[in-house]
Amino acid sequence: MEKLNYKFNNTELLELALTQSGADATHNNERLEFIGDRVLGLTVAEMLYTMFPTEPEGDLARRHAVLVSTETLASVAENLGLAKRIRHGHMTGGRIRHVMADAMEAVFGAIFIDGGFESARAVIMELWRDLALSAQTAPKDAKTALQELVQKSASGELPVYEYLSSTGASHCPIFNVRVSALGKSATGTGTSKKMASLAAAEELLKILAI
Repeated sequence: MEKLNYKFNNTELLELALTQSGADATHNNERLEFIGDRVLGLTVAEMLYTMFPTEPEGDLARRHAVLVSTETLASVAENLGLAKRIRHGHMTGGRIRHVMADAMEAVFGAIFIDGGFESARAVIMELWRDLALSAQTAPKDAKTALQELVQKSASGELPVYEYLSSTGASHCPIFNVRVSALGKSATGTGTSKKMASLAAAEELLKILAI
């Protein structure tokens, strides 16, 4: 993978990173994803700490949440051409972005195992530096932005979040949350209720903006 700018010593690790549990219940990328998530999180946190030396913890946390989100990971994976190489089982359209994001994290985990932390850090820094610099100010999280939008309306009522269900394996569930406000509603999914709520808020913001 030339765009990744890393050459694996053990190419089997890369293949494992691109194998979703739906394709192989035993030999898949879940363990590598577990490591890659931590490597990505630490690297992005260090990068933001250095790039924005005067920002408070809250602003850095919001930047971090956006940069390690499913949508950002899936977009990077798409740009790298990972989608064509991922081995996955049958899945609905809503799961595609999650599978791509998980594979991206697993690739970082594979690089960490193959070449160590500095190798993984270098790859992430190259891929994420411009993304981190693209926002002049720290973003508001979607739930905050939605609440502020709703409170400006005549009703002034707060958005209502409803936990729907969880799917997937017990050790890595996908949560589903619905949010309603201003007569509209939207659903979101995530690896935690918090992430699912944020995803739902993002979707409702898009609907309300139309």
